[in-house]
Amino acid sequence: MDANDGSEGRPLLVIDDDRKLCGLIRDYLAPLGWKVDMRHTGTEGLEEAKTGCYEAVILDVMMPGMDGFEVLRELRKTSNVPVLMLTAMGEEADRIVGLEMGADDYLPKTFSSRELLARLRAVTRRVGLGESESKPAGDLVVGDLRLNEETHVALLENEVLDLTALEFAMLASLMKAKGRVKSREALLEDVSERRFDVFDRSIDVHVSQLRRKLGDDARAPRYIQTIRGVGYKLLEGGAR
Repeated sequence: MDANDGSEGRPLLVIDDDRKLCGLIRDYLAPLGWKVDMRHTGTEGLEEAKTGCYEAVILDVMMPGMDGFEVLRELRKTSNVPVLMLTAMGEEADRIVGLEMGADDYLPKTFSSRELLARLRAVTRRVGLGESESKPAGDLVVGDLRLNEETHVALLENEVLDLTALEFAMLASLMKAKGRVKSREALLEDVSERRFDVFDRSIDVHVSQLRRKLGDDARAPRYIQTIRGVGYKLLEGGAR
């Protein structure tokens, strides 16, 4: 049974074999304006997520049969819907693998309800699905990169880049810095709107994924340069 009872709300899909946890998530988010659908196997969850009807997906890593990583891998072939992954005990290995595969954020299963809501709002806000807020008009342009936050389109040499919501936000943050160095801490705060610790490797994983999609090489960068011990800088003009 799912929560799709015809009521209005922002559509959210929860894929987790823990029915009790799904129910708790639904009961907490429903009064806050979310319409929560639940699927309890990876196979069913993937098919439902592919419909494109949801603003976000909450996806458990550990499920029998098709696990969360497999679901995410298949989903990312056709969809950039924001995905918030649940990891048992916040295992770093699970987080890194999920981020490398295109997850937007993660939560340990010991999360608080307030943290869940904050992360959910953050990942949907990145793709313009959160509460309305003013946005600057026009494109951001740096060299052969062009990005429009209103249409959520990023172009490299006039070719559309297939970016996740977080990768898009990261690229926008770097472009707005206009060649200035962006510290890891500042970049992480810009794109994830959450508290971090000095051992959080998620920003490095996302930078690596963004570089791959730009066809960039960290050893001889055209676009994203690592400033050792400081952070990252977007090179103007994409110069070789």
